[in-house]
Amino acid sequence: MTKTLGILTGGGDVPGLNPCIKAVVMNALEQGYRVIGIRRGWAGLLHYNQNEPSTREYYVRELHEEDVRTIDRTGGTVLHTSRTNPQRVSPKDAPDFLKNSSYGKKVAGEEKIDYTDYVLEVLGNLGIDVLVPIGGDDTLSFAVRLHKEGFPIVACPKTMDNDIFGTDYCIGFSTAVTRSVEFITNMRTSVGSHERIGVVELFGRNSGETSLITAYLAYVDRAIISEVPFNMQKLADFLMADKRRNPSNYAIMTISEGAVMEGGEVVESGEADPFGHRKLGGIGQIVCEEIKRLTGQHTMYQQLAYLMRSGAPDSLDRMVAMSFGTMAVQLIRRNETGKMVALHGGKYTTVPIEMVLAGRKRVDVPAYYDIENYKPKIRDFMGVPMFLS
Repeated sequence: MTKTLGILTGGGDVPGLNPCIKAVVMNALEQGYRVIGIRRGWAGLLHYNQNEPSTREYYVRELHEEDVRTIDRTGGTVLHTSRTNPQRVSPKDAPDFLKNSSYGKKVAGEEKIDYTDYVLEVLGNLGIDVLVPIGGDDTLSFAVRLHKEGFPIVACPKTMDNDIFGTDYCIGFSTAVTRSVEFITNMRTSVGSHERIGVVELFGRNSGETSLITAYLAYVDRAIISEVPFNMQKLADFLMADKRRNPSNYAIMTISEGAVMEGGEVVESGEADPFGHRKLGGIGQIVCEEIKRLTGQHTMYQQLAYLMRSGAPDSLDRMVAMSFGTMAVQLIRRNETGKMVALHGGKYTTVPIEMVLAGRKRVDVPAYYDIENYKPKIRDFMGVPMFLS
C-alpha cells in the first residue's frame, strides 16, 4: 500500500538538515511513497487551517525529486523551523481560528493550552501515515507525545550541542565544532597582535561538549563547560599565567553559554519560549569584565553564536544526515515506528523514541575534564567514543 510520509524540522537550524530531508524524500520516492513537507516545524501543523485553502499552500507542500535535488548543497532547512510546542501554547500565540475552540485543553497549573488533538486531526486530514520529525530534545518531546497518542513516528536527532539522550551523535555537531575551531584559529591573529586574553563563548545550554571538544581541538588555554561551576579569581589567575608563558603574550579560552560562576546563576534574558527556555548568552562578556577588574588586563570577547551553525555541512554531518534519513525510510518500510535513529559506538542503530525524555546527555566530567585546571583531559583513550560523548 502506498504510504504518505510527513517531514518537518524544528528548533534551531543546523548544517545537515537539508541532506537529511533529501535522503528521506529520495528514498521514500524510490519506495513509491508520497512525501509531504511541513513548513515551520510544529507551527505548520498548529496554524494549518483546514477551512482555509491558503494555509495549505503556505504550510504544506508535496515534495518531489526536483524540489530536493540541490538542497543538500546548503545549510539550514528549506522547510524552515520554529520553536512551537503545540502541547503548551500561550493563549496570545494560538491561531485565531483555534481560540476558544473545543480543540484546546487547558494545561493543569499553567496558563497554557494543549492543542495536540488538533495536530492529530490535521495529520489525518493531510493523509499522513507516518511523520518524520528532525529536531532536538524539545522538538522530539512533542513527537513522543504524538507517539503516545498512537501516531506513527520515526525521528531523526539533530542539535549542534550533541546533547540528545539516546544517541552518541546528532546532526550538526561536527560542523559546529569545525566552524568554532576555524574561527578561534583565525582570531588568534588579533588576540596575539594586541597581546590580550580572548574569550570565545559557544552555544551549549545543558551540555558543555561543544566548548570541551572545540577547546581540545583548537588547543586553547582554558575551557569552561556548563557542567562545572567555575571560580572567577582562579580562572583569571590561570589565564594571566598562560599569557605570560606564551611567547606571543596572549591567552585564549572557550566558555559554554550555559556556564555559571560558583554561587552564580545562568545568564538568561527575555521571555521563556514554548519549551520553557529563556535566551542564553552573555556569560563570556561578564567573564571579560571580571578579568579586567581582577587583573587590569584587556580582553577580546567573541560570541560565535549563530555563526557556529551557519553554512553548508561538513562531510561528517552530510554522512550522518544522509544515513539517518535513509534509515528512517527503511524503518517505515518495515513498519517499525515509535523509534529514533541513532549512533552507538560508531554504529547506526535505533532507540525507542521515549528515550529522548529519559535523561539529559552531558559531558562525562571525570573522564574528559580537568576540574582543577579548567582543561579538557582524557584520562585514557582506549575504548573512548570518537566524539568523547
